[in-house]
Amino acid sequence: MPARRLRLTPPDAAEIAAAFADLRNGLGVAMDFPPEVCADAEQAIRSPRLPEADETAIPFATIDPPESMDLDQALHLERRDGGYRVRYAIADVAAFVDPGGAMDREAHERGQTLYAPDGNARLYPPQLSEDAGSLLPGEMRPALLWTMDVDGTGEGVEVDVGRALVRSREKLDYAGVQRSLDNGSASESLELLREVGLLRQKREEKRGGINLPIPEQELERGPVGYELSFRAPLPVEGWNAQISLMTGQAAAELMLSARVGVLRTLPVADPKAVDRLRRTAKALGVDWSPELSYAELIRTLDPWRPAHAALLSESTVLLRGSGYAAFEDEVPTHVAHAGVGAEYAHTTAPLRRLVDRYVGEVCVAVSAGAEVPEWAQSALPQLPETMARSNRRAQQYEAGIISTVEAAVLEHRVGEMFDAVVVDVDERDGGGMVQLAEPAVTAHCEGKLPLGARVEVRLELADVAKRQVRFVLVR
Repeated sequence: MPARRLRLTPPDAAEIAAAFADLRNGLGVAMDFPPEVCADAEQAIRSPRLPEADETAIPFATIDPPESMDLDQALHLERRDGGYRVRYAIADVAAFVDPGGAMDREAHERGQTLYAPDGNARLYPPQLSEDAGSLLPGEMRPALLWTMDVDGTGEGVEVDVGRALVRSREKLDYAGVQRSLDNGSASESLELLREVGLLRQKREEKRGGINLPIPEQELERGPVGYELSFRAPLPVEGWNAQISLMTGQAAAELMLSARVGVLRTLPVADPKAVDRLRRTAKALGVDWSPELSYAELIRTLDPWRPAHAALLSESTVLLRGSGYAAFEDEVPTHVAHAGVGAEYAHTTAPLRRLVDRYVGEVCVAVSAGAEVPEWAQSALPQLPETMARSNRRAQQYEAGIISTVEAAVLEHRVGEMFDAVVVDVDERDGGGMVQLAEPAVTAHCEGKLPLGARVEVRLELADVAKRQVRFVLVR
């Protein structure tokens, strides 16, 4: 289904900017960096720690949204001995950031990059994250080079990670890559990305991994104003994500073998929650046979069908409780990630997420049979709380940004009727969440809501300053 969009014209931009500023102030989100952090970045760019290994002959390419400049990953795939060799270059932030220095301290305060349509609150200053440290095309860059050999079934059989200089050849975007794959003009490396991605997706199914196919609510700022849309990810996004997941699994295996590191975790869903979801599926008229697991059911659902969309929305409760587990010498219990279906670590986005720099550093040392640097090992125990705090702020920030624009889109339409689908119901307090057919808005609605049903709702409130939208059920 094509994306559904509604544009907001420039006259409302000042009101939105004020609401964004208030949100940032309330959450302590800083767009700019202190002078000492910028000075640290400038000094680091002049004298980075460059590796001796030179792998600039490998024709890497990046695949990101077209507007992205903080390019963490570049890939290249080739056939090898009945299988594949996957090379994944990850930006080497540690080549620029001194442990305990100004950039490092600021990064620990921020935790991750926060995105908004009017500007990004970056983890590192833009001269590093979007320039000198970014894997931009045609530029020689220090990287952590993951070399992963994969057999004909998509199973990883060997991994090595070390520092090397790389040079990306192309800055590709998802839509362009998908077109080239569909029309047969893609490079061999991209054709193999599809091939390996499909194999990895099959392996994910076998191990019970879960990927909710919920359409993404996107917000962009274009030349004539803001745009809201619901968008289904392209197939190539899933194949590309499989390379990142494979790297994260390899990182987890390396760290577990050395009994030191930090993992991304997600507990298995509570059986009571699964039973409740089965009852919800029955109420929605969604066939869920007893022998079908939750993960298998998810792959049969169509997010554009109202009953399926509601069930997918209700399913998110089974994927709550994610966190990080740091360890040294003694590996904690329950370290797997239920969504991945295996042990897993964040390591492929160091320009945008703090923990990835430390995971990469541990893996480089373990792969080389060396000691983990003291600066990295000593920071591990504090990382779970640092990232948990950052993730809470990121979730509040993203929700606030979306709610602001939703209110601005609707503020002149209070009292109007809209067609919607009920995607969530609050069984204790009544009401729930509805997703409009047009514009691309999901918001609270009052009334006795039938889950998964198509309903007519009336807009009661759209307050930009308070970032609130509220509907009431009509019928």
